Amino acid sequence: MITGKNYIGNQLSSEGDITFKTFNPELNVSIQNNFSQATAEEIENAVAKAAEAFDVYKHFSGAKKAIFLRAIADEIEALDEKLINVYCSETGLPVGRAAGERGRTVFQLRSFADLVEEGSWVEASIDTGIPDRTPAPKPDLRKMNIPLGPVVVFGASNFPLAYSTAGGDTAAALAAGCPVIVKSHPMHAGTGELIASAIIKAVEKTGMPNGVFSNINSKDYDAGQQLVSHPKVKAVGFTGSIKGGRALLDIAAKREEPIPVFAEMGSINPVVVLPKALQNRGNEIANTYAGSITLGTGQFCTNPGLILGIVGEELSSFIDELGSKIKEINPSCMLHPNIHGAYEKGKQQAINQNEVTIVANLDGEIQTNYASQGVATVSGKTFLENSTLHHEVFGPFSIVVACENLEELEEIVAGLEGQLTGTIISDDDEISNYSELVAKMQNRVGRLIFNGVPTGVEVCPSMVHGGPYPASTDSRFTAVGINSIKRWVRPFSFQNWPNSLLPDELKDENPLQITRLVNGELNKS
Repeated sequence: MITGKNYIGNQLSSEGDITFKTFNPELNVSIQNNFSQATAEEIENAVAKAAEAFDVYKHFSGAKKAIFLRAIADEIEALDEKLINVYCSETGLPVGRAAGERGRTVFQLRSFADLVEEGSWVEASIDTGIPDRTPAPKPDLRKMNIPLGPVVVFGASNFPLAYSTAGGDTAAALAAGCPVIVKSHPMHAGTGELIASAIIKAVEKTGMPNGVFSNINSKDYDAGQQLVSHPKVKAVGFTGSIKGGRALLDIAAKREEPIPVFAEMGSINPVVVLPKALQNRGNEIANTYAGSITLGTGQFCTNPGLILGIVGEELSSFIDELGSKIKEINPSCMLHPNIHGAYEKGKQQAINQNEVTIVANLDGEIQTNYASQGVATVSGKTFLENSTLHHEVFGPFSIVVACENLEELEEIVAGLEGQLTGTIISDDDEISNYSELVAKMQNRVGRLIFNGVPTGVEVCPSMVHGGPYPASTDSRFTAVGINSIKRWVRPFSFQNWPNSLLPDELKDENPLQITRLVNGELNKS
């Protein structure tokens, strides 16, 4: 049963009079659940509980946190078909997507459980003292990562599970030792409440402190502003638009004590198709990219919104084939009428620009809230002169830029804003002749793909899901994979501290048997 209430720590609460409903975009109807918008008092209570929980939770061993994280994964799986049904009703996404995203969510939780159970992630470093060193004694210094404090996580509109209530941000923060307050996304508040109930069950079953997790409902910006401004909140995780992420970054920066905001935001994910690749397999590439552009109705942050090539018959044939292939794909439902409306507005703004040619734009009637996928093309010169064409259109739409020559192509790549991904499509060893292009692309993206598609983010230690601003607010960190835990910790040193009072990670005897850097050498001794 979905109550429509807020989880303030372990307790359900609904003090306010303002309510809202979620929406089924497939049926184009509101869902008959009223969600209570959190009051300022409820938010204050959630933060206070998180701060109290932090004083206890930050001392928990990796083994104890691992039990908690695995329990969350188990409880999510126990929700079974109820979770899948609510997810699909609030998103218009198919059952297969829901099941796949649930699998990714529990995999992330268990991956972090393995990480903190093993323990070496704290990056323990020991430089033993030399009291009789001259001309000055060398102090004993021992360093490790420690948690920041309560973290606010904003649920994402396009991933109700993997980037939301128990998604990667939450899993990483809990693994680091930080309590989490989730500001649930109003488009999938029912899904969020079910996941929150699973987390609370895991809290209670594993003896975690009350307040280590809270779930806040809100349909407007006030709750988010109050949370990010609160002096007891120490970091923020966000996945969404540039406008939303930048607003949170500015709020956090203006605090008396500024805090980090780790926001993953907009990206058009440029794809460069080199001439020989177009010549030898242009039709194959067009077919592949028609599928990538429309995958998930184009609602992935890694959707290829920009394709770059050099003018010629091969590029012209590729553009025609891409337009033909994309029109053969059946339209699909977008997440919400507001997202559908924003997509159509953004697409029309792009194709209405001077010297933009429409290659494909589905005509005729399609079902309400379904996206009309499209492709447009423009010259490199026009693209350079018109910054409107550089903006992300969130949905199944892409612009193909016909560059006059390699120099113009490189100029475009060098001038792009920061991106999550970049892709180069090459034939055989063709790419070896484009080292400068590769270098310029590397400077603008967080992940560079060779002969593939950007859609799809593997959860593993080597994945980087981030990039130069505005792809993310801090390009040094990833939002996906176990290394994302580094966002929620800070390095801390003990100097000349008694061995018996040190945390286990830094004691001489290394009771946890973790890998440490001791006097410049990595070992487990």
